[in-house]
This record gives sequence, C-alpha cells and structure tokens, in this order.
Amino acid sequence: MEEKIRDYTNDYPKWDKSMKKTHKILVPDMLPWHFLIIERVLKLEGYDIEVLKNDSRSVIDEGLKHVHNDTCYPCLCVVGQYIDALKSGKYDLNKTALMITQTGGGCRASNYMPLIRKAIKAEFPTVPVVSINFSGLEKDSAFEISVKLFLKLAYSIFYGDTIMWCFNQTKPYEEEAGSSERAREEAVEYVVEKFAEGGYKKYKKINRRIIEIFAAVKRKNIKKTKVGIVGEIYVKYSYLGNNNLEKFLLSENCEPVVPALIDFVMYCIVNVVNDGKFYGHNKFVAFIYGLVYKLVHRMQKNIIKIFEKDGNFTPLHDFEHLRACADKVLNQGVKMGEGWLIPAEMAALAESGVPNIVCAQPFGCLPNHIAGKGAIRTLKNMYRNENIVAVDYDPSATRVNQENRIKLMLATAREAEKEEEAS
Repeated sequence: MEEKIRDYTNDYPKWDKSMKKTHKILVPDMLPWHFLIIERVLKLEGYDIEVLKNDSRSVIDEGLKHVHNDTCYPCLCVVGQYIDALKSGKYDLNKTALMITQTGGGCRASNYMPLIRKAIKAEFPTVPVVSINFSGLEKDSAFEISVKLFLKLAYSIFYGDTIMWCFNQTKPYEEEAGSSERAREEAVEYVVEKFAEGGYKKYKKINRRIIEIFAAVKRKNIKKTKVGIVGEIYVKYSYLGNNNLEKFLLSENCEPVVPALIDFVMYCIVNVVNDGKFYGHNKFVAFIYGLVYKLVHRMQKNIIKIFEKDGNFTPLHDFEHLRACADKVLNQGVKMGEGWLIPAEMAALAESGVPNIVCAQPFGCLPNHIAGKGAIRTLKNMYRNENIVAVDYDPSATRVNQENRIKLMLATAREAEKEEEAS
C-alpha cells in the first residue's frame, strides 16, 4: 500500500470566529502607544485581548531557543514573548490564541506565521495563531475585520499618534512629575469613552480635546535636545525591541521625537499605488488604494491644522512632505521593509529642527540597513548639521553598548548647540 504523505503545511490548529467567545488572544507589545487604545477597542467588540508586557531577559532567551539565529530580531522578540507567556502558567492553553500582524510586503514579517507555528508546535500544540492582514494571507486563520472594525482601528491609530506626539512634547518639560502620565491616562479614557458611545468618528473634536488635555499640563520654558527615532517598524516603537529607547532619551534630558504610525500605514497604501504606476500591477486595485490614500491624507492634514491653530505643540509631518523628502534621497519604488520611508523621515526631521537622530536597525533586516544606514552619507551631505547614529538591536548587542553609542551622538549634539548659541 502506498504510504500516505502527511501534509505538514496544514498540520496546525486553525483559528475560527467561534473562538471569539472562548479564547483569550495574546498580542506582542509591538505598538505600546497605540495598543493603549486598540486593546480597549477590541475588548469593546467582545474579544478577550491581552497585550503582553513581559520584557525580561527570559523573553529573549526563549526567542533564541526557538528561532533560527539568522532570522530577524523582531521575530525573535515576538516568539520569545509568546513562549515566555505561554510557559508562565497564567493561561488555559486549550483556550488561548496568539495574534500577529502581516503587511504582505517583501519582509520576513510576512512569514512570521509559519515561524511562530513551528516554534510553539511541540510544547503548545493546541494554541492557534491568528493573522491580521489586508493582503489575503492565511485565509484559514485570518482575523475577520468588518468595515466598521477597520474604521475603528484606523481612528485608533490617529488618536494614538496624537497622544504619543503630545506626551513626548510634554513629559520632558513638565513642572510636576507624573502630570504627563496623568494627562495620557485622561486622554486614553476620553478616546475609549468615545468609542464606547459610538462617537469615535468625530476625529477633529477628539483630537482637539486630546491636545487640550496635554496643553493643560504646566511646562517649564527650557530647551531640551530633540532626538528623532526612525528605523524598522518594530524596534522604532516596541519598548522590548529598542530597550526602552524613549525612556532612556528622557533620562538623558532629551525630547524624543517619534514619527506617527499613520505615516507607515500611508507608506503601505502608497506602495500599492506605486506598484501600479512603476510595475504595471493591478490598475484597479491601485486606483482604489489611491482613493483610500486621499481620504487618509485629508484627515491627516485636518489634524495638522488643529495642531497649528492650537499652537502649543509642533504639528505632525504632512505625509506629502515626507514623499517629497524621499524623492531627494531614494526612489519611491524602493519599498522593501520600510524602504524609502526611513530616509524620508530623517530628512523631514532635519528640516523641522530635529537634526539628531537614532536610526534603529534590528539584526537580520537587510532592507532597512540598506535604506536606513545606507542613506546616512547622502543625508549628511544634504543637511550639514544632521547628526545620525545607527544603532543595531540584536540579542548579542548589550544595552550598555547601545546607550553609549547614543551618548556619543548626544555629546556631538550638545557641542553643536553650544556653538549655535555662541554664534
């Protein structure tokens, strides 16, 4: 008898919508600012969501045990956070699922699903992995997103950006310690309340209120060194991935300037439009994405106007300005990883008075090393005062070494500031 060949590609537990009622979904802490809102929004939708906060060395060690050491560092962090949590004994393994996002682009993150499944298969064979993506991937385990939920997630990103942007311009200057954190909690509660009431679409009103909450915090009229953070999407935002970079910069008497997440979303949308323009991909799909881009960009411009009218905080970058900055350095057809977005953000930061930049690069992310680290010389030739340090994040790089490299960049920044004041 001919031996039946086992289909290993399908030998894993599948997520289905019935599990919404029975399963807790664990999410890696990839976007700590935005998950403050998104986690609560999904709970309002009836999902038992928990954003993981475990960030000890054991997380990295678990990642090293279960992920090939040539795989990118973000994957190692995500897998390590999952397995460390599943081993904690806090969860019913028969009623627990893992969630991950996939862009569908030319990045290893688009292939995290099989990597995660393989890593957990031996010890946790009953735990399904669910994918959030808009590229048609993992159809048998995809998280179903209705149009209404999609809109809620989109608005959550805008509100998360505004809270992050205002907090980072408030915390370094607060007169009373902890007042910025209280403002953040008030802003998050206000936004979640609007989602619960159904008024979340009134984004102009909501953004005005967020700005008002932070503007009410008393701030010292002092100057701080501004430091931009750019790079691969995970290590740019994740505290686990970048060793709490924002907190470190605050401890060094700096103001961290972290670009908005909506910029990455718009980057992904524009790349589909450019695929039709540059490479002849599906013209109809490109047309639809073009309409979505115009809608999102109009919302962004309206939010920028609110910031400008209020006058208390520097507005976010206009994405069209980012695209113009990219064109000075790199063609918009270069879209692997964060591609042209990284040099665009570095150029935009320099033009808005933030010449000091940490370019966070995870091990194993070749496109980001090329588009990020590889563009530094060109950017320094364009902006003579630009002060960029590329910092590698990987399991073997010590936190002390990373922070020392940043301190050297800060020493250069402060020397430049003294020279500017003396001239």
